[in-house]
Amino acid sequence: METKVNYSIVGAFVLGLGAVLIAGVLWLASGGAWQKDYDRYLAIENESVAGLNLNAPVKYNGVDVGKVQRIDLDHADPQRVILSFDIERGTPVKEDTIAILKTQGITGITYVELSGGAVGSPPLQTVAPNHYPVIQTRPSLSARLENILTSVLGKLDSTSNNINSVLSDENKAAFKDILRNSAEATAKIGPLIDKVGRSADAVGKMGGDLSNAGASAAKAADGLGAGVKRLGTDTLPELEHLLGELGTLSTSLKRLSDQTTRDPSGLIFGHKPVPNGPGETDTQP
Repeated sequence: METKVNYSIVGAFVLGLGAVLIAGVLWLASGGAWQKDYDRYLAIENESVAGLNLNAPVKYNGVDVGKVQRIDLDHADPQRVILSFDIERGTPVKEDTIAILKTQGITGITYVELSGGAVGSPPLQTVAPNHYPVIQTRPSLSARLENILTSVLGKLDSTSNNINSVLSDENKAAFKDILRNSAEATAKIGPLIDKVGRSADAVGKMGGDLSNAGASAAKAADGLGAGVKRLGTDTLPELEHLLGELGTLSTSLKRLSDQTTRDPSGLIFGHKPVPNGPGETDTQP
């Protein structure tokens, strides 16, 4: 007895089973994505996005929350790249959320890392003329390192140029002239110091002679009459005042001689103030 087979039923069953298998494979491949709702976001990068591909992961503090759906060059400003993300609905994308390009491990795979989002910050909203909310961006680590290296190299180049300018033949000749003039000035200071010292000694000797003469005059005045004594009373104070000024002049010249001996360059560049000695203060005469 032959068994009748309904080929129509068998064919429909095979087709249905194949469709279920295909749907299951697609569902597994997409990670069950059709069960989730996604929202579209944009981000504008001002650096190269080399290494970033479509369907690259979008992570929020390391957690996968979406994928990169589009990568477009801004034709109005070719320095900018417009990225489009599909991010799971309910992800706390806020006004202070930041998007940064990062590289995963040694494989060099680039992905988008979201961070920030303070507790009190409001959710990110769409602002005209954009059709989707735009997430803020920050330069990636590689971009920051490139900027730093560029700045350092620029400064090194500028420093090298300045050094070359300082060491030019014209400046070398000027330095030689300065050293030669300084040597000649130092050679001339020595005789000048000797002259100042001799002048100070001569003034001191003159002051001593005048002091002796004043003493003799005082003794002679004691032997004269009352009229002569009155004349001495009017004259001797002026003579003593003159002798005092001569003594002060002698002391100043002596001090100048000693100071010049210690610091010959002071005659040209000026003397530096001498620090107070032990027990001296600025108020002492």
